[in-house]
Amino acid sequence: MTDEDYRTERDSLGEMQVPADAYWGAQTQRAVENFPISGITFGRRFVRALGVVKKGAAQANRELGLIPEDKAECIVEAAEEVIAGDHDDQFPVDVFQTGSGTSSNMNANEVIANRATELYGGDIGSREIHPNDHVNYGQSSNDVIPTAMHVASMEAVEKDLLPALTTLRDELAAKEEEFADVVKTGRTHLQDATPVTLGQEFGGYRAQVEKGIDRAKNTRDHLSELALGGTATGTGLNTHPDFPELAAEYISEETELAFGEAENHFEAQAAHDAMGEAHGQLRTIAGSLNKIANDLRLLASGPRNGLGELDQPENQPGSSIMPGKINPVVAEAVNQVHKQVVGNDAAVAAGAAEGQIDLNLYKPVLAHNFLQSAELLTNASETFAEKFVHKLEADEEHCEERVQQSMALATALNPAIGYDKASKVAKKAMAEEKTIREVVLEEGYLDEDEVDEVLDPRKMTERVILGDE
Repeated sequence: MTDEDYRTERDSLGEMQVPADAYWGAQTQRAVENFPISGITFGRRFVRALGVVKKGAAQANRELGLIPEDKAECIVEAAEEVIAGDHDDQFPVDVFQTGSGTSSNMNANEVIANRATELYGGDIGSREIHPNDHVNYGQSSNDVIPTAMHVASMEAVEKDLLPALTTLRDELAAKEEEFADVVKTGRTHLQDATPVTLGQEFGGYRAQVEKGIDRAKNTRDHLSELALGGTATGTGLNTHPDFPELAAEYISEETELAFGEAENHFEAQAAHDAMGEAHGQLRTIAGSLNKIANDLRLLASGPRNGLGELDQPENQPGSSIMPGKINPVVAEAVNQVHKQVVGNDAAVAAGAAEGQIDLNLYKPVLAHNFLQSAELLTNASETFAEKFVHKLEADEEHCEERVQQSMALATALNPAIGYDKASKVAKKAMAEEKTIREVVLEEGYLDEDEVDEVLDPRKMTERVILGDE
């Protein structure tokens, strides 16, 4: 590359050569060179959140008369382009960087300042609109980054994860209704247990996801608090007293979510308990999806030598060597997402607990892991719903056949003949490979009409009042 491919930008440490077509400046370039760690950069949600925060800050500063009107307008317009995703390629800083996220904050400041300068009629790099004096006015990386973390996390949950979980809940509810009359063998400890309906089992899965939706909504309580306005240590030095509340109002307007000023700025910057708590909800949701996926894999196992109560979709060939084999690949993907989210939760829990004195220095990795978990759960929920759950079918004949063979039917005999006789029946049926019904009749404990009444599998799936005539 020639000298024409670069321009010279300056910061407090001196000059830096920056790609000529880049909107970022010297501090971003230093970060690119200082942190060749993972090659992982922040994604759409976090970059958008940085734009949202910078726009809200410029709007508040403009209203308070702290930034000239014409320059504030250009900052707002440039920030809107960042929000829209027009400049995602201008955020090259590695996630593994300074723990405060200063490099990403300055990346946003420089990109928005240079683009705003361009809109203002100036040359890129001229600093007619300054990254610190204008774009970052009344702010610090220490309050901007946790604010962006909360904005990005809230949007990921509200706009991505909740709709995806709702889709999965609806598909499970549809199967709950579709399978309402399919009686099958229940299983506890992976052993035969008293009958249930397939619909009842799917109702349990539906309820798990519904509770997951509630858990996701619970993240609002503390993620809605914004650190913006605390500046370096939480004191609010160099910030107008009305700035935090006003900026939060503008951020709420932009996102259509309810944000407000942090109850305590020192807590909001020195500790990130809200992120730890919120990711704990994601971990629990991931656990629910893992349980459901595992169950559906078991119920669809076979097709001839497994449980075989569900017919799974044929999404793709399952083996490179066994012709005709079909595996529950989508469910397995959900299982793997769970493991990744658990790993992310360990990182978030560790990072959230590591604030020292007035600042937590794990902000970038907290944001990255939370947003990755939210994205994985969103995509997994939608894919699971549409490509697996929706396509499941019940093998009703097989379910009926197996329930009649179950030793657990003897449980229904307890009120009629007592536990000891019922145990004898179950053991004899197992030893002689007979059904419970056959042994009860052989032993003369009940006549045929009584057996039909007591050993009706469908009735066993419902709560009854003992002693009713």
